[in-house]
Amino acid sequence: MEMVAKALLLYGLVSATIMLSLVSSAKSLKQAGAARKADIPYIKCQVCEKLASELLHQVQQMQAQSAPKKISEYQIIEIAENICNLKKEEADWILKIDIVEEGDKLKLVDQESEGQCNTECKTIERACQEVIGYSDTDVAEYLYKGKLPLNTFVNLLCKNLTEACRTVPPPVPKDRIPGEPFIPKPTKEAEMDKLLRSMEVPISFCLWTLALCGMMT
Repeated sequence: MEMVAKALLLYGLVSATIMLSLVSSAKSLKQAGAARKADIPYIKCQVCEKLASELLHQVQQMQAQSAPKKISEYQIIEIAENICNLKKEEADWILKIDIVEEGDKLKLVDQESEGQCNTECKTIERACQEVIGYSDTDVAEYLYKGKLPLNTFVNLLCKNLTEACRTVPPPVPKDRIPGEPFIPKPTKEAEMDKLLRSMEVPISFCLWTLALCGMMT
C-alpha cells in the first residue's frame, strides 16, 4: 500500500508540475486587455442573441452525443455557467467574434478562426456575463424541459429573463476610440489554449500536491 501511495503521489507531483509549467507559459504569452465597459450597452443585445444561439447549439450537441439517454439538467446548468467564461471550453465561441464599427453602431462579426484575446474579446465576455447573470439555472430549466425554436429562445433570454434586447442600443459617440483589429491566433497557440482548458486543474490542487509530495520525501 505504501508503494502504491508513493506512486500516486509521484503521479500527482508530475501532473502538478506539468500543469503549473503550462499555465505559467500560457500566461507569459498572453497580455489580454481589460474589457471596455463603456462599449457594453452598444453590443449587449447582439451578445445575448449569439449567446442564446450558442447555448442551444451546445445543449443540442451534448444531447446528440448522449442519445438515446437524455442529458441531465445539471449538465445544462454547467454549460450555462461556463459559456461566458473564457477559461472554459464552452466560451470558445467568443474568440471568433470581432467588434466592427459601422457608423454610429457597433456590430459583432463572426470570424472563421479564433483571434487573439485582447480588449474586444474581454468586452464580449463581460457583456455575456452581464446578460446571463443569475439566469443560468432558469435557462437550464427551460432547455431541459424540451426543444425550443431559436427565435423563441432568443426572445425568452433577451427580453423576458433579461433586459438585453428590450430597448434599442444608443448611438455610439463620435469620439469613441476604435477597437483593435481582429488578429487570428496562430494554430499552435490555439491548440495549446484548448489543451489547457480541457485539462484544467485548480492551482490550489497543484500546490497541495506539491506540498504533500514534499512531506513524503
